[in-house]
Amino acid sequence: MAGFKDMIGHKQEIAQLERAIQTGKVSHAYIFTGEKGTGKKRLADAFAMTLQCEAPEGRPCGECHSCHQAASGNHPDIIYIRHEKPASIGVDDVRLQLADDIQIRPYNGKYKIYIIPEAEKLTVQAQNAILKTIEEPPEYAVIILLASNEKVFLDTILSRCMVLHLKPVPDEQVKEYLMEQLMVPDYQADICVAFAQGNIGKAVRLASSEDFAAVKASAMMLIRNAGKMQISELIDYVREVQEYKVSIQDYLDILALWYRDMVYFKATRDIDGIVFKDELRTIRDTVSYCSYEGVEEVVKAIESAKARLSANVNFDLTMELLFLVMKENIHG
Repeated sequence: MAGFKDMIGHKQEIAQLERAIQTGKVSHAYIFTGEKGTGKKRLADAFAMTLQCEAPEGRPCGECHSCHQAASGNHPDIIYIRHEKPASIGVDDVRLQLADDIQIRPYNGKYKIYIIPEAEKLTVQAQNAILKTIEEPPEYAVIILLASNEKVFLDTILSRCMVLHLKPVPDEQVKEYLMEQLMVPDYQADICVAFAQGNIGKAVRLASSEDFAAVKASAMMLIRNAGKMQISELIDYVREVQEYKVSIQDYLDILALWYRDMVYFKATRDIDGIVFKDELRTIRDTVSYCSYEGVEEVVKAIESAKARLSANVNFDLTMELLFLVMKENIHG
């Protein structure tokens, strides 16, 4: 668990939380929203650590007993709500871990802080149990709901919570972090930043993932050889790609980004504006015989494939259709 100073981006939200602490106007209930990897949990951890810090400055000192407890994940008054069912957080989870427990005063902190990850999984009954608590909370209570979308919550919950929307982190900050903190090479950082689209968690995951490197290599092999492959070979390749099923959206994003690079380079000849700088020779060779219309058809097919896979359409059929469009429009 780290403090605000170690966070990347979200300066406005951090300033708002620090101001609430300094002025003594901390809300009893917060909702932090943003897609997975935007830093909701890190922000909640930093906020909780700051609230419990024994120093008077309004930001965690990192040295006091409370900060050490928070940093180690062992602070008795910073409580994460857990749930056994993967798809939902039930009313019993909320009652046992929050509604009943919150009546007990803090052990040694200023506050008793409850953090609920994946709060979009709260059932209606569980939300109503939380509602009863935040309608008449103890003065020391702070409840933080972490969710990808606040629209899943009851209006009565929303009206009683301070909602903070975590926005994408600027690309230059993401790249700087990858290169300076994770020692990622420049060209690889560019690719990870392009995929992450401001999601610092996704950028870090991609930069440190051996699987992502394998997925990228597989996608590049297809891009280079699709024109030479027969239908039977395409079908075999679909089966090979299935080993990356967990990362199939990343796989399709690589393809989409590659073809967008092609369109950009074909139109501008600007090397600095492309992401796949390490594949410049392949881009030059491909744009010499492809058309704008053909690339557009492929990009549409990639988006269609992503939608089909999200809807659980047959994996083999979806990928075969995509590869055939690629072959007909780019590599025919």
